[in-house]
Amino acid sequence: MRLLFKHLAVVLVTVAVVSGKAGAVTNAGVFTLQQAIDFALENNPEISIMQARIDQADAQLGQALASFYPQVKAGLSYQHSDNPAQAFSMIIAQRRLNLNGGDFNHPGGVDNYRPQVTATYSLFRGGQDYYLSQAAELGVETSELEKTATRHHLINNVTAAFYGYLAAQDAHELSLRSIEAVQSELDQSRVRYDAGTLLKSDVLSLEVQLAEAKDAQIQAANAIEIAMAMLKTLLGLSSEQAFTISENLSQPLPAAPAEFDALLSQALSQHPGLKAAEKRVAIAEQQLNAAQAGYLPRADAFVSYGSDSKDLAFSSNRDNVTAGVTVEVDVFSGFATQEKVKKAEHELTAAREAARQMRLRVENQVKTAQLRLREALNREQVTSVSVTAAEEALRLVKEQRNAGVVTVTRYIEAEVARDRAKTRDISARYDALRAEAELNQATGFWN
Repeated sequence: MRLLFKHLAVVLVTVAVVSGKAGAVTNAGVFTLQQAIDFALENNPEISIMQARIDQADAQLGQALASFYPQVKAGLSYQHSDNPAQAFSMIIAQRRLNLNGGDFNHPGGVDNYRPQVTATYSLFRGGQDYYLSQAAELGVETSELEKTATRHHLINNVTAAFYGYLAAQDAHELSLRSIEAVQSELDQSRVRYDAGTLLKSDVLSLEVQLAEAKDAQIQAANAIEIAMAMLKTLLGLSSEQAFTISENLSQPLPAAPAEFDALLSQALSQHPGLKAAEKRVAIAEQQLNAAQAGYLPRADAFVSYGSDSKDLAFSSNRDNVTAGVTVEVDVFSGFATQEKVKKAEHELTAAREAARQMRLRVENQVKTAQLRLREALNREQVTSVSVTAAEEALRLVKEQRNAGVVTVTRYIEAEVARDRAKTRDISARYDALRAEAELNQATGFWN
């Protein structure tokens, strides 16, 4: 039975835990496995986090697309000057020039208010706007794939914790039956010992067996509580909220897995984590293109409409329009463009290596999950036979024990063998179901 507890401990350590958020109700209801998965996908905060990242990527895409629209600004400027050249230009702009009066060399202080609206439009930026918009679109797709990968990971974790809980329940029931059987035999043995027909050592052996059964029962009860706490966390429930599980481990075993090449082909075509890594490579390529576009010239068109006056009074008689095109190119930027290109190249290299690493990881996950599923199914075939044999052996030993032809030691050995066989069978069934969930995650099977 300790073998089963070891398997349960591995599950509770390896399942990725995410913070749960408390609900308003006190009882979450009764869950089947599918209902638990659906509830977790709806309430686990990790899913909300990934959705927020998708929304963030959408906003970044909108920000990138803003470069393709005209930029319109409204402003108000004020100037005061007694500089003859500036004052003279202000008076002309205000339509107040009088050639017959005034001293142009000493105009005095002149005030100029200019409310204006300016529109600019980027005609060409070396393709930077296009490349950055493409990268932003890929960013949205990447965020959606990462959310899908998170969903798959959560489904696998809920499945593992769910089966861990059920396995702990079966182990607990087995320990209770063992305690009951050993206690009954111990009571009979004490009577026979008092009657002088049984050795003291036989009674002591049964007492040791009873203590071991009680120890197993304590471990199983604790494993149930730990698995329940894990499930609450994954489902996004607080520790105060209660729920129950309506399934048991009598459900059918999974089918034997397909060949590795077929599973790997499926994983490479639809694994969301791998697809997201490939998208990040494409993003890095677009960002490199945008950085290299910094070497090219930039062209912008602009138009400005405003009015100059000595006060804030607006008049269409004093309005004016200015329009034009500016073209500029960086002759020397302190090597800034060059360094941006180098940075983008290194980021592309890192993205490609990350994608290669993800592919290797997916290959390993698929192979490992396939081998674990095959091993668990083969073990279950063996353990189911051993359980039948152990049950029959214990039945025969009990009959021989009642007939007084075998010692209590032989009876204890038979019962220990029966309990170990059942424990291995429970572990094999649980491992098969969990391995199937791991294989589904590795191949990207879940939607």
